[in-house]
Amino acid sequence: MNTLAFFQNMSPGSIILIALIILLLFGAKRIPDLARGLGKGIREFKDATKDIQNDLEEGIKDKDQKKA
Repeated sequence: MNTLAFFQNMSPGSIILIALIILLLFGAKRIPDLARGLGKGIREFKDATKDIQNDLEEGIKDKDQKKA
């Protein structure tokens, strides 16, 4: 929930204004494509961080097994 914490300080009117500006800048046809691309990018980033974390954990386990 921390990712949306900045919305707590914004009024509903401000959020609607931002949404309208985005709609005017990109158009209704482009917004789903932009959201889809953003979602894919976030998913790839999460997968990469999980892979790095798994590699680090495996390295620590291997290092502990070599000591024993």
